Amino acid sequence: MVIKVAIAGPRGRMGKEAVAAIIRNEEFLLVSLLDNKKKEEHLGDNIPIFTSLEELIEQTEPDVLVDLTVPSSVFQHAMTALEYGVRPVIGTTGFTDLQLDEIRHKVEVKQIGCIIAPNFSIGAVLMMKFAQTAAKYLPDVEIIEMHHDQKVDAPSGTAIKTAQMIQEVRPSFEQGHPNEEEIIEGARGANVEGMHIHSVRLPGLVAHQQVMLGGDGQLLTLRHDSFNRASFMSGIILSIHEIMKRDTLIYGLEDIIL
Repeated sequence: MVIKVAIAGPRGRMGKEAVAAIIRNEEFLLVSLLDNKKKEEHLGDNIPIFTSLEELIEQTEPDVLVDLTVPSSVFQHAMTALEYGVRPVIGTTGFTDLQLDEIRHKVEVKQIGCIIAPNFSIGAVLMMKFAQTAAKYLPDVEIIEMHHDQKVDAPSGTAIKTAQMIQEVRPSFEQGHPNEEEIIEGARGANVEGMHIHSVRLPGLVAHQQVMLGGDGQLLTLRHDSFNRASFMSGIILSIHEIMKRDTLIYGLEDIIL
């Protein structure tokens, strides 16, 4: 069965890669695009562009919506898609806990799947899983995430998800000296149950993260680097296939690759 796919956010760097990846894949049919600043009616000869998600769904009837837009719009896109019976595959981060609960409830009511992936790179997901395993034995952890200077959220969704996974196996405690004092506020980064997350934003970077786990006389460093956005396409393709089989909310790809 050919899966009909719509993409929200086709003009962004991730969106452009996703458009090309979906078109190349014979198992998918790219039926429409959502772009609130559209400059033309169609991409190429036959892929219509819409500014309204409702009109897009009603006219082109996609099976899956791949959403690569921004946090300010992605929640409403997800709720609308689910209401219409379209399965969202979301690569945008920045959801609140309340929004995740609302999406989870809508998924349960509609009994169709939704995937929210803080990172579509298979290598990054493996890094997160490895870090979770290592933190059982080396619970002193610091996360350094590095992204391009146009990224609007900090910490990254990948760093937050990594910390959440580590929280599942690591007892909460404050790392470092008990009388530690920040001479400049923020020097120790964000604090998540005693772990610290540091965000770097510089031109030239794409998406990079390292997890440092310290122990007596040793340091384990796990690092993943995405050098271009093609690195995320295998995860998007996997997610589209998997979401057609699911009827729950999946937050992160670690549960479907391992």
